[in-house]
Amino acid sequence: MSTPKPGRQVTVSIEDITAPATFSHLPDALTALWEALRVLPLGWTQYDAYRYFFGPGAVERVEAFLDRNGELTLSFAMAGRHHTVRVTDGAA
Repeated sequence: MSTPKPGRQVTVSIEDITAPATFSHLPDALTALWEALRVLPLGWTQYDAYRYFFGPGAVERVEAFLDRNGELTLSFAMAGRHHTVRVTDGAA
């Protein structure tokens, strides 16, 4: 199990739902993102997928994406529209 990189700044956003927010600590960013996502009417399949990415144990998974790609971009459908969820390395 890896530990989060100290001082890694990340920016998170949910298209058309939340404005981009920058955090100094990845765990804080993921907690805020998960809190915003979990109250949306996503349906069970989408909820379960986002719980995997941003719920318990998410820091290691997301950090691996950031190390490899500099960002994690996912999308979901809600009310007939697609929304993009982004976690980017640094103040994007």
